Amino acid sequence: MTDELKKYLLSDHSTRIQAVRLSQAWKTGMAHQHYPACVETLLGELVAASILLTSNIKFDGALVLQLHGDGPIALIVVECTTELSIRATVTVREDHEIPADGTLQTLLNTGGTGRFVVTLDPGSKNADLKPYQGIIPLEGDTVAQVLERYMQDSEQLDTRLWLGSDTEHAAGLLLQRLPAHGGHESTTPEQQKESWDRVGHLASTLKQEELLTLDIDTLIKRLFWEEELLIFEPQSVRWYCPCSRERVAGMLQSLGREEIESILHERRKIDILCNFCGKPYEFDAVDCAGLFVSSPGMTHDTDGGIH
Repeated sequence: MTDELKKYLLSDHSTRIQAVRLSQAWKTGMAHQHYPACVETLLGELVAASILLTSNIKFDGALVLQLHGDGPIALIVVECTTELSIRATVTVREDHEIPADGTLQTLLNTGGTGRFVVTLDPGSKNADLKPYQGIIPLEGDTVAQVLERYMQDSEQLDTRLWLGSDTEHAAGLLLQRLPAHGGHESTTPEQQKESWDRVGHLASTLKQEELLTLDIDTLIKRLFWEEELLIFEPQSVRWYCPCSRERVAGMLQSLGREEIESILHERRKIDILCNFCGKPYEFDAVDCAGLFVSSPGMTHDTDGGIH
């Protein structure tokens, strides 16, 4: 399995350890996207982080990470469902130059007004739950630092994150100190703190190259080979975008025949890219004419993330 999340727990129940590694799913997501290298790296780190955080949500729904920027990047959106289906998009300002060595701060917070929005969406299956939204200042040099602070401030959970991404993989490692009542009965709070400090020190030796090149089992064994770990069943991760030609057709229909004919008069065909996966859709004059041929009972779902 090339795209998976694996969970571990120290034997004293003091610390959870989680690792994610994407290969095919990441390539699928980037297949039609053409971002500068530094933007793609940042997006991959956010994707890995979203999976690590979503995996601990207790209800069926989704986690949405949104970065609103005042620099070269206007918006990044990453969505991960509790089934570990992911999708993501980046909106780059056309009038801004992307620095080759762009970072979280230089890409999104050059004016100091960038913000990070975390939304927990319980979805339609949990009508009794309301969405939760937290807004985080972009204080920190990396995505990991911003999210570590968020988890401490909002959830009161000590959290450490290591994130990485390149053209082939997106990966991440999470350590999270569990509340004292979650510890093993035979250990004291002092012993649990000692465990947390110890595994944190071990994880801090992790190099970016190791995170991106090693499979999860090898990575965990290399870092924590002396630790007694409880191991959970791995979970598969997939890149999923609900866009389809039918959804795009429904969106074009909603514009009306007159608007479509006006566009065709100027361009001869309509080219549309999905906002979340970049997949291209082309409609020529014949395709567009077919949009307005009535079919009994025809309905269209226009929620496809298309622009």
